[in-house]
Amino acid sequence: MSFISYLQGLSREKLSLRLYSCTSKEVEKALQSPQGSLESLLALLSPAAEPYLEQMAQASTLLTRQRFGANIGMYLPLYLSNLCANECDYCGFSMSNRIKRKTLNLDELNAEMSVIKSMSYDSILLVSGEHETKVGIDYFSSVLPSVKASFSYVAIEVQPLKETEYSQLVGLGLDAVMIYQETYNPQTYAKHHTRGNKKDFAYRLETPERVARAGVDKIGLGVLLGLDDWRLDALLLGHHLEYLESHFWRTRYSVSLPRLRPCTGGIAPKVELTDKGLVQLICAFRLFNHQLEISLSTRESAELRDNLLGLGVTQLSAGSSTQPGGYLAPDTQLDQFEISDERTPNEVCAAMKARGFNPVWKDWESAWV
Repeated sequence: MSFISYLQGLSREKLSLRLYSCTSKEVEKALQSPQGSLESLLALLSPAAEPYLEQMAQASTLLTRQRFGANIGMYLPLYLSNLCANECDYCGFSMSNRIKRKTLNLDELNAEMSVIKSMSYDSILLVSGEHETKVGIDYFSSVLPSVKASFSYVAIEVQPLKETEYSQLVGLGLDAVMIYQETYNPQTYAKHHTRGNKKDFAYRLETPERVARAGVDKIGLGVLLGLDDWRLDALLLGHHLEYLESHFWRTRYSVSLPRLRPCTGGIAPKVELTDKGLVQLICAFRLFNHQLEISLSTRESAELRDNLLGLGVTQLSAGSSTQPGGYLAPDTQLDQFEISDERTPNEVCAAMKARGFNPVWKDWESAWV
């Protein structure tokens, strides 16, 4: 059974009713044994858990320090292309937006990587719009060897690929795949994805399983918080994570919790996630899954990111650009979305160290015998 069948067997209405009728007694029970329990995750994501946020934060901080120490992994996105064949009303790359389109050639890619290496990064996330013909497996296969020669850890955030194509990229050095469902509500998903291959909710939902079968080391899951009820989307994200870990236990997992940000032609959030709600989300996922990696991007403000460091975050970007060619030429106005934390990596690291955290620039690399 795939996760699609699993999801179809869940009643959104019943889960939502349980979320919003949860009691303080159920929250207290969840705090006693939260690890690996979807029942506990539901309680910790519910409105009833808000009065327990300080208790959740203290427990999350302790667990994170026990599992990860004071280390926070540093990574940086490198945008390969803003070409896109999809219509998604929350994204600046959406095909109907009248923006200049660009795909990096190998010389431009090398120039971008040179700038990134000068910032000390050794873990990189390759990002592109979804355009299968011009920015597809042939393009990724052509650039990945050059990227892997410069960076020890390489992840991608691109369109869903076939299992054989992921296997091909693993052979070229791919370490991780970030594939975000955006929302687990099929009706809401259809409303925001109106043209292109991304309309296919089921194919995207199956992608992590293809990634895992291809032998990728790490899979990143996530939802775009604000497209739908963030509490229910987060709970279903937890169900997806638990399903994958039980079926593909050799794979590592991470989650990203991005809030909807302004962009060209963008939309307002359906349900706004406050800073307090984001804290609740991070703590709930840390209590639910002690070994889970949790990423925090530059979508959030500098002050908030600094305050969230100890609560469960294990991966951080800094000095990010969300446009192709943006590190060498930062003023070309090709951004996917607006960035809130515009500090340099050195400034972010100084703030981290002042709070007792250790920036880690290198995850790991394979040993050749």
